[in-house]
Amino acid sequence: MTLAEDLRTIPLFADLPDEDLEWLASRMEVKSYAPGDTVWEQGDPADNMIILLEGEVRSTPNSGFPSVYVLQAGRVSGKLPYSRMTHIPATARAVAPVRAAFLADSNFPEMLQRLPVLHERLVNTLTDRVRESTRAQDQLEKLFALGKISAGLAHELNNPAAAARRAAGSLREAIQTYRTAAAQLDTHPLTCAQRSALPQIEQELSERAAAGTTMDSLERSDCAEKIAACLERHGVARAWELAPVLVDAGCDAGWFEKVAAQFPVETFPAVLARLSVALTIGGLVDEIENSSARISDLVRAIKEYSYLDQGPEQEVDIHQGIESTLLIFRHRLKHGIEVRLDFDRTLPRICARGSQLNQVWTNIIDNAIDAMQGKGELRVRTTREIDRLLVEIADNGPGIPPEVRNHIFEPFFTTKPVGQGTGLGLETVGRIVHDHHGDIQVESQPGDTRFQIRLPFTQHVGATA
Repeated sequence: MTLAEDLRTIPLFADLPDEDLEWLASRMEVKSYAPGDTVWEQGDPADNMIILLEGEVRSTPNSGFPSVYVLQAGRVSGKLPYSRMTHIPATARAVAPVRAAFLADSNFPEMLQRLPVLHERLVNTLTDRVRESTRAQDQLEKLFALGKISAGLAHELNNPAAAARRAAGSLREAIQTYRTAAAQLDTHPLTCAQRSALPQIEQELSERAAAGTTMDSLERSDCAEKIAACLERHGVARAWELAPVLVDAGCDAGWFEKVAAQFPVETFPAVLARLSVALTIGGLVDEIENSSARISDLVRAIKEYSYLDQGPEQEVDIHQGIESTLLIFRHRLKHGIEVRLDFDRTLPRICARGSQLNQVWTNIIDNAIDAMQGKGELRVRTTREIDRLLVEIADNGPGIPPEVRNHIFEPFFTTKPVGQGTGLGLETVGRIVHDHHGDIQVESQPGDTRFQIRLPFTQHVGATA
């Protein structure tokens, strides 16, 4: 089969006259590759249109190419007319025996003049490739963001989960101790008044514990010492272990003397054991409740962050999205970054893709945390500017140098070390804001960097491409 006949099998050229196919074939160079051979190398000049006649070519991701790229027989790749590509973005190798035809870009002007039907076809091919690349960039950026967030979430979820598990184990032991103390009291001939006094005292202790105490550490130590001495006088075992629990409930030695007067001397050890373990049980229940609430808050934040139960376009509460993002970043904020929120809660909801806007907040806040190296002040402000919503995210980091500021929204531009940045974050931010018919500006000087995002209140969100 001649090269012209091979070109006839390519959809892009299938209906061209024989003489035009012959003309194309006469200007092409055909090359063959065995499986594993390099078909093109990253960084090589992009100066050829490549038509894959047979086989399959696959590239692997790297810092300049967002995803695995697969080219199968019948597809056209490489430099295309109207393309601004100057260098090959990723190395590609043959995964099966490959035959490919190469057309040098110096032939493009004559080709388009001779074959004007190829204008629209090649533009459509280029558009499809840009759309696929953009989609791949979006997915890669989401994966990088998810990787960072998931690591922090695992840590944040592990802490309350571990605390709840420990508290549940301690609660089991405390309940058993409570039953033992109650059984010991049942062996004594207490009056009805004495038995009914026990739950009343437990309730009083619970209320005292809920109210808390304002003692400093020295006062707390002195009070615990007095209570322990009081307990020992009444024959209570493990007095020094029980004393701190009772101090936290706001008890003092005088209160215990009053309680002791209500019960026979021989029952007081069991009475105090029951009262103290009742306090412990209440504290453990509170700990489990607090831990469960933290887990619930994180799950709610993740759900709101990703808008799992809603369509791609909805009425969005900007403040809710920002707060959910901050909650997800709490593991990085709580060790030295002070967050200041200045929200105008009267602002109406806007029609937007909530999960995409959350990507905007995520990338900007993540960069601010990196810039401040975990220590500083993060400020988030919302306000109305006539018919637009302004979201300003600021930090007091070292600032963005002027020579860098003009490039931060360019694809693959990053100032981070290799392996720590893709250069896709702020490019994605800019694209999402523009897709929402908004604009983004950056003001930066040492100690004050501000990203200002303006979004219209009324809009129809265009489709990203």
